[in-house]
Amino acid sequence: MDKKATFGDLIKGDKPVLVDFFATWCGPCHAMNPVIQEVSHELQDKAHVIKVDVDKNRAAAEKFGIMGVPTFMIFKDGQIKWKQSGVLPKAQLIAAIEDNS
Repeated sequence: MDKKATFGDLIKGDKPVLVDFFATWCGPCHAMNPVIQEVSHELQDKAHVIKVDVDKNRAAAEKFGIMGVPTFMIFKDGQIKWKQSGVLPKAQLIAAIEDNS
């Protein structure tokens, strides 16, 4: 991710952005870390993958209606294209990104 790009800038772009809303105290979130890293590595040219700590970014969590973690959202062109909570298989995340590319 470009360090100068803001969250708002990224989600307005034409490249899909997978956002992992997580918490440091969340066991399922920790379980998803390697999966998210694999997705990021495999789709590095096709999508941005970013993590948002809901405890450090309460305003973002509230704005997007995050009720539980982990919650994954895909943004493109400033719009929410997909949202799913819970532990998900890598194939489902990749398919969701490809469906919204």
